[in-house]
Parts: sequence; structure tokens; C-alpha cells
Amino acid sequence: MKGEILADHIPLNKFELRVAGLVAITALTISGLEEELDVTELPDRTVASSGEKKPSEFELAVPMHHTVEFLGMEAWYKEGQDPILPTYKKPCTLIHKSVGGTNNRTFTLLGVFVKARKLPDLDKANEGELAMVTYTMSVDEIIPL
Repeated sequence: MKGEILADHIPLNKFELRVAGLVAITALTISGLEEELDVTELPDRTVASSGEKKPSEFELAVPMHHTVEFLGMEAWYKEGQDPILPTYKKPCTLIHKSVGGTNNRTFTLLGVFVKARKLPDLDKANEGELAMVTYTMSVDEIIPL
């Protein structure tokens, strides 16, 4: 990008994920959230929308050394395991912050739960890169506000 960065510019590194009932999560990366309509194939081999949205997924990476956040995410992950707690799906708010703070984009994520957890690949030759725990999240609905 060339030229002047305007106050309403929304950079990729200015975001916040708030999870209802959880400590503030310092997510260093969040993969793109894709929302897709379910389709059905018609007898003439064309496709049409079923009118329903498929669940979405995204990955959330949290620094392993952030103990309180790690324990919060682990507790949330446990809520979805047998015996499943009724609180395992939580509403979240994803905020994309503009440079000037006046043109933020906010998305409400409904029915979010931890679907999977991945520990980092390890390598003794690594020179000290930050260890991250990556959680795969399932989302029922994404609502732009």
C-alpha cells in the first residue's frame, strides 16, 4: 500500500476477540472467517442455495506462556467434552480496529466452541520462536454490526 494511511484505515494487526465469560484472550493470529451457504444439486446438475448457512471455523493462536489465557481456553475446551456442559457454546465479539478508532468493524459470533487444540511443532534448531497453542473454533453464525 502506498500513500497516506487514513484514520479510517483498518489494519490486519489491530483486532480484539472478546469471549463472554472468559478472561481477555490475547490472540496473536486469527485465521480468516469464511461464511458459506449450503447448496443442493438440482436434477439438471445446476446448484441452488438451500437457504441455510454452514457452520464456520477459524483458528485462534494464543502464546503458550500466557498462563491465565491458556487455562481459560483449556477450561472452555473441557466444557465441550463429555459430560458436555450447557455453556460450551459462547458468544464472542470480534472487533477490527481502525487507525483512528472511529471506524471499527464489529462482528458478533454466535455458538462458538473449541473444536480442536494443536500444540506447536517443536524443533531444537529453532532459535526461540514464540510457542503458540492453536485452537480450532466452530461458529454457528457470524453477524456484522
